[in-house]
Formats: sequence, C-alpha cells, structure tokens
Amino acid sequence: MIGVAVGTMALVIVMSVFNGLEDLIRGMFASFDAELKIEAAVGKSFMTSEEWLDSIKNVEGVAILTEIIEDNALLDYNGNQMIGRIKGVSDNFLDQERFSRGYFWGDTTLGTALNPAAILGRGVGFFLSVNLDNVNVPLKIYYPKAPRSAASIDPSQFYESALLDPVAYFSIGDRQFDDEYVIAPLAFVRDLLKYESKRTALEVKVAKGYSIAEVHKRLTNHLGENFLVKNADEQHAGLIRTVKMEKLFTFLALTFILAIASFNIFFSLSMLAIEKKKDIAVLKAMGATEKLIRSIFLKQGALIALSGALIGLVLGYLVCWLQQAFGLVSLGISSAVVDAYPVKMIWTDFLWISLAMIGITLLASSRPAWIASKVETVKEI
Repeated sequence: MIGVAVGTMALVIVMSVFNGLEDLIRGMFASFDAELKIEAAVGKSFMTSEEWLDSIKNVEGVAILTEIIEDNALLDYNGNQMIGRIKGVSDNFLDQERFSRGYFWGDTTLGTALNPAAILGRGVGFFLSVNLDNVNVPLKIYYPKAPRSAASIDPSQFYESALLDPVAYFSIGDRQFDDEYVIAPLAFVRDLLKYESKRTALEVKVAKGYSIAEVHKRLTNHLGENFLVKNADEQHAGLIRTVKMEKLFTFLALTFILAIASFNIFFSLSMLAIEKKKDIAVLKAMGATEKLIRSIFLKQGALIALSGALIGLVLGYLVCWLQQAFGLVSLGISSAVVDAYPVKMIWTDFLWISLAMIGITLLASSRPAWIASKVETVKEI
C-alpha cells in the first residue's frame, strides 16, 4: 500500500509540475505575443491596402489590429554590435496590454516621426551596454539593401542605416525575446527595409465578450487559404508540443514503475492463495462458487491498490498545494518571472492516474484470483 501511495503521489506531483511549466510558458509568451497572429501561408511578407485592413478590423470580435514588419538587422550602440530582431509595430501595439508580465522599465513610448524611439529586450541592452540616460548616443540599425548587378567599392551602397533613441527595456523571462528583440515604430522599419505596403504579420486583440476560438474561425474564413491565423499555442506549436510529449512519456514511465511496484500485490495475493488453500476448500465445500472466490481475491487486491492510490492522491494534492502557496522547492536559478517550480493541478490528471491504478490492480490480482478459484476441495480437505 505504501509503495502504491508513493508512486501515485509522484505521478500527481510530476504531472502538476508539467502543467505548471506549460502554463508558465503560455504566460511568458502572452506578454509578447498577440492573441491571434495573421501570417502569409507562403513567404514571409504580403501586400496590404487600407481597404483590406479595414475589412479585417470590421470582422466581428476584432478589437485592435496591429501591423507588423519584422526582420533581422545589425544593431550598433557606441561601437558594440550584434545581430538582432527588429520589430516594427503600429502605434496601437502597447494598447494590446503588452509586457503585462515580467519587467518593463523606461518610457512606454516609441517616440515621434522625427525622433523615433526603441524598446529593447533586456539581453540586447546588456550585450550592447546601452545607457538609457545617455541621450547623446543613439542606437544604429543596419539592414542590407537588395543586391544590385553593378559592382561598387563603396560599402555604404550595400546597406541602409538609421538611428533610434533607446528609451526602455523589457524582460519576459524568455531568452528568445529578451536577447534578440528591438521594438520600433512601424514607419521607421518600413522606410529602413523599403517595405512600403508589405507587412510580415498582423496581430489581433480580441474584443471583450468574444472567445479567441470564435474570432479565430471568423478571420480564417474571411482571409481564405492564402493566410494563416494562429492562436497563442500555434505561434509556438513546437515548444508546446514538446512539453506535452514530455508529460505523456513521463506519465507512461511512472505508470510502468507503478506496474512494477504492483508485483508486490501479485506476490502477496499469490502467497495468500497458497496459505488459504484449506480455507478456500472449506468455502467451496459450503457452496462457494469459483466466481465468489475470484471476487474475494480481486477485492483484496483492489483494497490494497485503491487505498494506496487514494492516500497517494491526497498526499500529492497536499504537496502541490503547499508548493503553490509557499514555493517550497526553488528552481535554483534567478528568474524575473518565477522563483519556485510552478505547479498546476488538473482534475483530468487525477482521473487518468486513478484509471491507471485500477487497470494495474486488475492485472496484478487476476492471476492469484484465478489460482485461488481452482483449489481442489477434496484434495485440500
């Protein structure tokens, strides 16, 4: 019973940790990603027009539509250089409750048309040694021009360059964003990259009272097969799928360990069947059927396994609750988002764990129950 309880408790805790990690990942991405993102099905950019954009804004459930131009560029600050990801956004970008989690410090502005500003990922700012208080040193952005057939010995002919004022840092706790991204005004990036009416993506905030799935379906029908509409999970499908697969295989591995632990049930019931042969023979002589004998041993196995499983479920719940409330086990790393292991309990996990224990119990108890039911009355008495 103790072995079953410990195994069940471990299953509950591990499943809850994976749920917590999945929830944490979604929360971090939610600080940077849109609720819905529209991309071209083929290629990295697409043409837009005011009429077409207005038609998307008029789709029922769309509250805010943000235009995006995003690409790699060379960043230079006071001689320090790195390749980063510049993301040009329209003025309503910050209206979508961006950076609601994590840290943000500095000015929540992207400057003006004459003096555009940039919001840097914390890792970008640290790598380039950006000083937000030094207004005399701008951030230089370099982007390669389209190749020309004519050769030139002037290096400046091969790239476009422009200046931004770094005014803020953001950090959501994910290096994919913190160490790469620079947020800049859409007009600045459009002119630098020579995109004109082209965009790489559109980001949508869903209006209150509408479900994301509902608006997702409407946009998909409105835009047709030439565009992909992605929700938060689909924008990071690979990572979310990896977490789910790890959770599944961990569940299977721990269930297999519980199945091995259930050999204790098998052997204890087998020994019980051997020791109680005379008692079983007496019961059969008094009229007990083989079905009754089998049910006695199956119930004995169920009593052991289900009692252990119930204790394990309760202990697992208590451990997870204590972790949620007090953060007993730390991640062991410095994090801007969370310090302790995140846990999230889902009732379906408890259901699957219980079903797994019932299946293991039936398998472990069936053979000893069959052996007990085949005791020969005359021989044993």
